[in-house]
Amino acid sequence: MAEATRCARVLVEALVTAGVRDVVLAPGSRSAPLAYELFEADRIGLVTLHVRVDERSAGFLALGLARGSGLPVPVVTTSGTAVANLHPAVLEAYHAHLPLVLLTADRPRSMVHTGANQTTDQEHLFGRHVRGFAAVTDVGGDVAGWRFETARLLAAATGVRSRLPGPVQLNVAFSDPLVPTEVATVPVAPELRISPSPAADPLELPAGPQTVMVVGDLAPADGRTAAGLAVAAGVPLLAEPSSNARIGPSALSTYRLLLASGLAEEVERVVLFGRPTLSRPVSRLLARADVELVVVTPYADWPDPGRVVTAVADAVRFEADPHPAAAQEWLSAWQQADAGARGQLDALLAAQPYLSGPAAAAALWAALGKEDALVVGSSNPVRDLDLAPISADPPEVYANRGLSGIDGLVSTAVGVGLTRDRPTHALIGDLTLLHDVGGLLVGPHEPRPDLRLVVANDDGGSIFATLEHGRPEHLGAFERVFATPHGADLQALAAVHHLAYHRVLDVAGLQEVLDEPPVGIELVEVVLDRGQRRRLNEAVNAIAATL
Repeated sequence: MAEATRCARVLVEALVTAGVRDVVLAPGSRSAPLAYELFEADRIGLVTLHVRVDERSAGFLALGLARGSGLPVPVVTTSGTAVANLHPAVLEAYHAHLPLVLLTADRPRSMVHTGANQTTDQEHLFGRHVRGFAAVTDVGGDVAGWRFETARLLAAATGVRSRLPGPVQLNVAFSDPLVPTEVATVPVAPELRISPSPAADPLELPAGPQTVMVVGDLAPADGRTAAGLAVAAGVPLLAEPSSNARIGPSALSTYRLLLASGLAEEVERVVLFGRPTLSRPVSRLLARADVELVVVTPYADWPDPGRVVTAVADAVRFEADPHPAAAQEWLSAWQQADAGARGQLDALLAAQPYLSGPAAAAALWAALGKEDALVVGSSNPVRDLDLAPISADPPEVYANRGLSGIDGLVSTAVGVGLTRDRPTHALIGDLTLLHDVGGLLVGPHEPRPDLRLVVANDDGGSIFATLEHGRPEHLGAFERVFATPHGADLQALAAVHHLAYHRVLDVAGLQEVLDEPPVGIELVEVVLDRGQRRRLNEAVNAIAATL
């Protein structure tokens, strides 16, 4: 009787029973028992299996599936360095509160430290960056134990009890034989019910303080809820692109500039949703000791970069203002300043004799509607999108803002696209694309999304030009160690992966491409001039001084 097969069957059964619908698998020998069982589960429609040859891309694909679906997604690897390649995705999932399940195959414990091939100590490999860990072995036929550990880790991954979802690791030591053989009947498991942690009553916020709402990275439904609360309360709304809250009359498209104006000094209270990560003006506001900072979060932890939070709550409600005229005057002052800054910003971008990142991002944003989804990359793309006008019906926006790395974005976008019936778009930089070229490698038998990758190509890391590294006194070192030009041929890259390809030199060309939906995975290269980035950034920031 194959103990490895029995263990794998119980684990897959427990995952399916708990609601897992997608599983990502990277090939390997030690993980073969799970591979065979997942192949059968996919064949009969219990799960959708996604196979990737690179474990790092597999991890980010699972992360994208989890981000897009809201469900826990296991990623299965063999033993050894294959497990370590999941670490970047683990870090992102940890900080972004995503239910990534690491199902890592291992050699029997007796082989560890013996010099056996592909064998290392995999237990607690991810340290404090997982919400839970368990190690099981197929020896002994402990069916109840396998089910218990799976259920416990899935509860930790989804945060159903802790309100702190995130990655978990189940390390499974499989012994030979690793191929399917006759297996004794697995007893039926009783239904397991896990009750959620009760939420507290909303925190009542008294009227009076001049309040703004800041919204960082949030899921679409949560972002819309926050936007609705801002409108109902009549407070200015400062929402990042991946907040999914940039909608309604309270939303301010140039809030980044407004926070560098005199209006920011008048703020007395900030209500914070999500995790803001984009701009230094927001970080300075959240670190001010003279501002009351209320954090609204469903998690057990909360953001407090300045260590000045005054209250943490699951939800808030605003007390009716006995002086509505004063509250309206406060909101109107921000709206008028935003309108003035918007006009100057639009005129500045329109006057540029070249295609800029903000102009390309705004064109993409304008082309998408509420039925669409947009995955936005870190570095300049998300900051360029942050300058786009407010849209009446914006798309759902997804971004890896847990740690804001550029790695794994292609695989994340593929994962998000696979969760949707409609085409998906992604706005990423050239280095971001090149960092995850492996994410373009989707086998001929694998599910493939309709995904358009809009790549802002300025031949290097132009975000550094907007920081202190781009100052004239650092130009000697800048080009080589910060800008890092690559000269990659993206058309050839698309051809290697059999992708449709378009090269865009202006806004009109981009709009023409966007008029048609993508079919399969498509690469659109938007050619930008990196040499103008610092000058344009300075001109944008100078608008604040006029407000």
